[in-house]
Amino acid sequence: MTDPTGSAVVTGGAQGIGLAIARDLAAAGHRVAILGTRSPAAGDPIAQELGPDHIYVQADVADEAQVESALAEVAAKLGRVSVLVNNAGVGSSADVAELEQKDWDAFFGVDLKGSWLMSKFAVPQMRELGGGAIVNISSIHATLTRAGMFPYAAAKAGILGLTRSMALDLAADHIRVNAVSPGYIRTPPIENLYNSRPDPKAAWARLEEVHPLGRIGTPEEVSAVVAFLASPAASFVTGATWNVDGGLSVRFAS
Repeated sequence: MTDPTGSAVVTGGAQGIGLAIARDLAAAGHRVAILGTRSPAAGDPIAQELGPDHIYVQADVADEAQVESALAEVAAKLGRVSVLVNNAGVGSSADVAELEQKDWDAFFGVDLKGSWLMSKFAVPQMRELGGGAIVNISSIHATLTRAGMFPYAAAKAGILGLTRSMALDLAADHIRVNAVSPGYIRTPPIENLYNSRPDPKAAWARLEEVHPLGRIGTPEEVSAVVAFLASPAASFVTGATWNVDGGLSVRFAS
């Protein structure tokens, strides 16, 4: 049985959706470790905002040695990991014929391989605890996408395959594995993108119009779903993908 107050690790947790997830897990009683590539000088104050029992650990999720060291540090300072949220990711748009192999490898190192590496070193700690929960952050780009987004769509589709396979492989260990696929969420990158359009007001209006709920989401609306999947309330949920997209992915283009 997962310890509901055990330590929780959130990758890419220093801003946006990741920070909202860290806040919700801290509010649920977890000792939270935020992992990111920022320097400790930049990351420590963010963790300190959560309270005294939370830490920031600098680590590149694409680097196996750094991941192993980071999760050993979390166990030593906060206790073994009972919840892992693989949220770290970078956006990518490219032309199929022009993307360089080194850029493909670097992108997939963070957006796909990183989720496996984090799980590789968190799972043994969860087994020692008798169970745990892993939530992988995918995207609605895993199942539908738009032109120019092929590296991102491919990586996020891979996250869904990883989630299904790990859910089967780890079920006997009482480790649940689920995915959350956000749609358009009001984060700094989205705001920067739409505010830079020639007519920002019209661009925002069009974006909101295509959503059945008439608006885009907030980081807190994603984090609420993640916190549920990480909690004992979702004890019979594994291998599932939860879309948080305001109904966008169930609507025909028109």
